[in-house]
Amino acid sequence: MSPAMAALTTENEESQYQNGVKRLHENGISKVPSKYILPVLERPGITTHEQANVTKNNLKLPIIDFQELQGPNRPQVLQSLAKACEQYGFFQLVNHDIPSYVISNMIEVGTKFFELPFEERAKYMSSDMRAPVRYGTSFNQNKDKVFCWRDFLKLLCHPLPDVLPHWPSSPVDMRNLAATYAKETKYLFLMLMEAIFESLGLVDSSAANKNTTEEDEVLKEFEDGSQLMVVNCYPPCPEPDLTLGMPPHSDYGFLTLLLQDEVEGLQIQFQDKWVTVEPIANSFVVNVGDHLEIFSNGKYKSVLHRVLVNSRKDRISVASLHSLPFMRPVGPSPKLVDESNPRRYKETDFANFLEYISSREHNKKNFLESRKLT
Repeated sequence: MSPAMAALTTENEESQYQNGVKRLHENGISKVPSKYILPVLERPGITTHEQANVTKNNLKLPIIDFQELQGPNRPQVLQSLAKACEQYGFFQLVNHDIPSYVISNMIEVGTKFFELPFEERAKYMSSDMRAPVRYGTSFNQNKDKVFCWRDFLKLLCHPLPDVLPHWPSSPVDMRNLAATYAKETKYLFLMLMEAIFESLGLVDSSAANKNTTEEDEVLKEFEDGSQLMVVNCYPPCPEPDLTLGMPPHSDYGFLTLLLQDEVEGLQIQFQDKWVTVEPIANSFVVNVGDHLEIFSNGKYKSVLHRVLVNSRKDRISVASLHSLPFMRPVGPSPKLVDESNPRRYKETDFANFLEYISSREHNKKNFLESRKLT
């Protein structure tokens, strides 16, 4: 093959990968291309008896009942919430008051988007991480040496009236259903953050005629905070033991509210082992983000998680990532810093995060590590 032909073939292959794994699946691929094959030690395939015992056991995360959180048992639920954030960095939220039809509609319209012809999906491709809508593939397709088996649709959700006209107009009900879901999850996030601040001892919701504190002001800022919705599609993979849907990573914000369909795939690192999170219908998997670990001065932990793929079924999930306004610095709460627990993190904001991941391949919790003082 001539050098020109070889270069053209390589370019075509690279372009094919940039078009996403849904496209590969639609084209009837039967083997995983080398672009997606992880180094042996990073593959999810079971290699030891010990790993086999762990990965076959699903992890039942701590369950937080939102209704109980709003009732007379709130003090006990707050203790459970604190324990979940300290020991797991994750919990399952049930009885959250978001109607089941809002949830099913979001999964359904997300599924329909990825079933659109490639040419329609491709209209929203962009390498601009600040774009109000972005269709893409892998984790960071501009920097990833090895691609992961995942396509995504990212939607900025705030301010909603400004970004909504940029969202996909197909499927026809996409904007309406996704906007409803975004509003519901934003309200749920605000309620959860109030509970988390209370569990950290920063606010007291039971106090009457209380003076406004710095923490109350932060809670108010969340109302105008950033919200990013990510609809993830993990198509069937012909060789799922060679790749991952998402590599080990932590999330940048305060909290992520994850909606899963019934297909397993999410794993978290718990006690140095990878364990699969069991899906619960109409629940959210909620995880601590890097910003909350920083704000809590390390008391609550953002935890590594990854996504497995399978050879049989599509998997759809919807992640709603929430934080303070993009340019608002986040640092440890002064009330959580003292002689016995000195300040452990530098201030950061979303701009720092974008600059960091735009300049290198994202790897595990390396952004959070870059913010540590000790």
